[in-house]
Amino acid sequence: MMEQPKAESRTTVAKRMNSPLQLVDREFSSFVGLKDLKTSIKEIYASILINEKRKESGLKDSKQVLHMLFKGNPGTGKTTVARKLAKIYYEMNILSKGHFIEAERADLVGEYIGQTAQKTRAIIQRAMGGVLFIDEAYSLSRGGEKDFGKEAIDTLVKHMEDQHQDLVLILAGYPYEMERFLTFNPGLESRFPFILEFDDYDVEELMEIAKRMVDEREYKFTREAEWKLRNHLARKVRASSVNFSNARYVRNVIERAIRLHAVRLLSEDNYSSNDLMLLTGEDMLLDIE
Repeated sequence: MMEQPKAESRTTVAKRMNSPLQLVDREFSSFVGLKDLKTSIKEIYASILINEKRKESGLKDSKQVLHMLFKGNPGTGKTTVARKLAKIYYEMNILSKGHFIEAERADLVGEYIGQTAQKTRAIIQRAMGGVLFIDEAYSLSRGGEKDFGKEAIDTLVKHMEDQHQDLVLILAGYPYEMERFLTFNPGLESRFPFILEFDDYDVEELMEIAKRMVDEREYKFTREAEWKLRNHLARKVRASSVNFSNARYVRNVIERAIRLHAVRLLSEDNYSSNDLMLLTGEDMLLDIE
């Protein structure tokens, strides 16, 4: 019986690559935009590798705190990026497990005294070795000083310092609300060395996202369908507000077009294999809000 090759360690995989920073490029190659984020991750990775070299040379090594704060409107990729960071930090040997735990206010805040700290500590324990992601984090402060959400924040702050060696906490939410949230606990902002802005996508980026979504589903646009979608997205971007959900909106448009495409084909007597892939202008009823 042929012996199975041994799996490469994460360190071996990283060393085998032509350039260590290629790991970041490879993992984020499918992401549209996010240039600042990719730059930050490369800086983190480079400092970790150089830190190892310093240790080997008998120099002091400095441990990095990697807690992050994400600010951006809906559909700008905050959750997707957080999931990817859990994976890439594991591959970098930063996190021991690399799993992803997503939590919301109800997972952290209890209904009576003492329950909140207990629930929050339990979530933190589950997340150890990975990423704890709390979206709409400002909901923890919505009840004011007497609300149990403050207890959850205080518990998180304490464990951010105690457990930072094998835990990355990411708080996320809308830009304006997150700015207000940071004023709720003195010193909270200083505990996040990485505060990243997730900008709304422009028209070209939204079209690239749309084409990738269509390709993944093995469809393609006709010229008319692409023209209609581009013009529609241009109008949406010009009138953009916090209610525009960016990539999420594009996904809804594509999924509806696919449903309309299916109804159209079933109403026709004959259709070719090429017709099964083509989304036409007729399929792009762009009245989604």
